[in-house]
Amino acid sequence: MKDNKPRYTLRVDYELLRKFEYVAKYNARTMNKELEFLMKKRVSDYEKKYEKIPEEVYKRDPEDKTQQ
Repeated sequence: MKDNKPRYTLRVDYELLRKFEYVAKYNARTMNKELEFLMKKRVSDYEKKYEKIPEEVYKRDPEDKTQQ
């Protein structure tokens, strides 16, 4: 089943990646889900501390290359 989620390539040190995999397994998550969980937490923490991120930042058309 294909989804429409954007893809992002992450380059990271091998040792850190293996440790991250260990943490993800401990939390009963895939590495992808663990990273997504951490990203959501970081964004939430940012918005609580500073400001809500404006919708125009994340509600734009991903096909529109002029908005990047």
